[in-house]
Amino acid sequence: MLLHDTALIFGRYARQTLRSRFAMLFGVLMPLLYLFFFGPLLTGLPLGTRGTSWQVLVPGLLLQLGLFGAAFAGFGVIVEKNLGIVERMRATPVSRLALLLGRILRDAAVIVLQAVLLVLAALAMGLRAPLAGVLIGLAFVALLTLSLASLSYALAMKVRTPQEFGPAVNALTMPSMLLSGLMLPMTLAPGWLDVLSRLMPLRYLVDAVRDAYVGSYATAHMLYGVLVALAFAATAVTVGTRAFRRAGA
Repeated sequence: MLLHDTALIFGRYARQTLRSRFAMLFGVLMPLLYLFFFGPLLTGLPLGTRGTSWQVLVPGLLLQLGLFGAAFAGFGVIVEKNLGIVERMRATPVSRLALLLGRILRDAAVIVLQAVLLVLAALAMGLRAPLAGVLIGLAFVALLTLSLASLSYALAMKVRTPQEFGPAVNALTMPSMLLSGLMLPMTLAPGWLDVLSRLMPLRYLVDAVRDAYVGSYATAHMLYGVLVALAFAATAVTVGTRAFRRAGA
């Protein structure tokens, strides 16, 4: 029943997404702008890490796509609450976990598709990375999306208006982006900032994907990245499910 219910919820929101293809393509616009206008500035610069500047920048942009795309996913729940859709879902026997899984799987599918478009554009700009590394990067993007979308929906179930939701998400996403080394490796940062960045889970995912993009898979960065990504996803899905259960959604 869980799989059946999840498929029903996923199909509902997937159809909504397909009816708004412009919004789906617009979501990848910011990383593409970074790729086209920021990427060439890094060419030839000593970045203190292995690989070319594209192998440093593109993994960060992929995770940035997951960060911002998933963190703001909760806006949809706020709209549904205001329209009474959440109230109507209370009367259904659908699993509360399925109500969350269907949504976050739709989000993961959309963002992975956007990530593929970003990688294709990066290849045209000069990126060279092994296929296995690219696939590993997409897997990390999917896990990050599942995690952050779950937390975003949990927060959306707690707040009443978009005016409350937006500033709260911005207050969390901007420090995450700046302290995780998405744009540039944190090895370039002063010691105190490098230490502070290690408190951010996203830092470990970025380091792991950068290793994958240079063909290094059996590394400490990869191990830490996998462990942090799985633990973060499990914790976030648990929090999101409890939020749906308590709200009676």
